[in-house]
Amino acid sequence: MSGTGRAAKVRIERRLVTARHGARLLDRKQHILADELERFQLREELTRSEWEALAREAALWLRRAAALDGTGQIEAAAPSEAAEVQMRWASAMGVPYPEDPECQLPAAPNAGGSSALSYAAVVHRKALEAGVRFAAVQRAEMLLTAELAATRIRQRAVENRWIPKLENELLAIRRQLEAQELEESLRLRWAADRSVANRGRPVPDSDAGRDS
Repeated sequence: MSGTGRAAKVRIERRLVTARHGARLLDRKQHILADELERFQLREELTRSEWEALAREAALWLRRAAALDGTGQIEAAAPSEAAEVQMRWASAMGVPYPEDPECQLPAAPNAGGSSALSYAAVVHRKALEAGVRFAAVQRAEMLLTAELAATRIRQRAVENRWIPKLENELLAIRRQLEAQELEESLRLRWAADRSVANRGRPVPDSDAGRDS
């Protein structure tokens, strides 16, 4: 207990109001994060399915192109520059996360070859874009999951430890103040009763004592 008296009571009451307000804010944050996380979990399923389907199709057409054109022709059809990703960031309750990334693909060289090679290049580019979208959604889900877990821990700490601790301190202070008030009331009553008793007691006659 940080103190006893009326000043301590006021201080604990203010801290308790703050703690309860903080618990409400954490509860609101938890619900908002949970809703946002549910949205990204749905998007993760969709983007994963899209990326896996395109990756399988790209691998299939790469094997066909390898059989028809050979490894050298495939290497010649590969762009000389790497793709670049421009990430956009959004936030929910102060938690930043990637959203709607833009994949900037290099120009595809005109290397000739079979139609299988051309289609394999197209499908690989689509698979790369789908993979970037899936990776961004997966990263966003990870960040939101971590923050949601931390928020739940903080909320449980406030609700299960901090608030009960303050309530117990406040109850102890109130009981002590009530005991002090009762003690003071009894003391004043005792003093008043004693004063009344003293007023009703006869005062000795000093002249009678001298005559005897």
